[in-house]
Amino acid sequence: MTDEIRFAKRTGILLIMVGLLAFFLYLYFFVDFGEFLANIQQANLSYYSLAFIALFFSIVFYSLTWHNLLKLLSVKTSFLKSVQFILVASFVDTLIPAESVSGDVSRVYLMSKESGEDAGKVVASVVSHRILAGIVTFGGLVISSVYFALKYQPSLIVLEFIGIVVACGIISQGLLFYLCTQRQITKRVVDWLVNLISRLSRGRLRLDHLRSSAERMLNAFHDGISALGGRPKGLVLPALLAIGAWFFDLLIAVLVFYSLGSFGVQISLSAIVIVYSITVGIQTIPIGIPGEVGIPEIVMTTLYTLLGVPIAMSAVATLLIRVLTLWVKLLIGGVVVQWLGIRALRSPVSSN
Repeated sequence: MTDEIRFAKRTGILLIMVGLLAFFLYLYFFVDFGEFLANIQQANLSYYSLAFIALFFSIVFYSLTWHNLLKLLSVKTSFLKSVQFILVASFVDTLIPAESVSGDVSRVYLMSKESGEDAGKVVASVVSHRILAGIVTFGGLVISSVYFALKYQPSLIVLEFIGIVVACGIISQGLLFYLCTQRQITKRVVDWLVNLISRLSRGRLRLDHLRSSAERMLNAFHDGISALGGRPKGLVLPALLAIGAWFFDLLIAVLVFYSLGSFGVQISLSAIVIVYSITVGIQTIPIGIPGEVGIPEIVMTTLYTLLGVPIAMSAVATLLIRVLTLWVKLLIGGVVVQWLGIRALRSPVSSN
């Protein structure tokens, strides 16, 4: 393990600890502990078990979306490998503070190594996957926000915050789509990055080799994007699968509120969609706040409260949701990372 990886891992663990401390302090100062415990004790385990099953299906549908995009680009791999690399990416995102970029990089590296395909083609699948998921997420946010605003007439601060997140999401998705379609612009960006890397390496990396590798990957990337854009009918299935992944992600929160006896009483489906979309949007925008722990919990609890749920109930629901969507996925991802690592050590080809 290199010094850089050790540093990134230590930084990620430190951010997790700081995030947990921030959330606990938030609970201590703003939430009544007795009411918090009472709400946890009333949770229905049957509904919560169904939420765990919903998590499983969300992972399956999310992986199927990427797997079908890979198939459209003729990247040969098994569905099991797609699931494994998705879980590894989720694990890396939590430990390395780079706002989902680190997970995407790990997916590209693992899949290009597994399939033997050019990394640029795999990058095209990952970027397309991100665009599809972003369209579904922010589309759901816009529709649910309009419905919620018309029916419940929330406070101005809620509407302003939703508007800011929607604007940031549209800008980030628009920029990503623009870069995918502008070969010359992305070439300039890549040239700038290659020159930067060369300067930082102080001559240890060969500039001509870096440039040729980057150009080859960039050409493969744009060829992959063009291939996907030229097959709109082929994108129908990945789009439907992305909606399925979004649905099961939402179902987790719905079932958690059902387990607490709050769904339809203290919170509506549109409010759950808004909180989910804002939280995911903040985490997936590359200029977001580093770290996966602490800030999302505080944002979720605050938003649920602003949307009419008592703060103790909001905190309990947030905690139960994040146990599944963060900690269970982190545990499963860690197991997959260890398993893949052990297999790599045992494989003569991988060792070489």
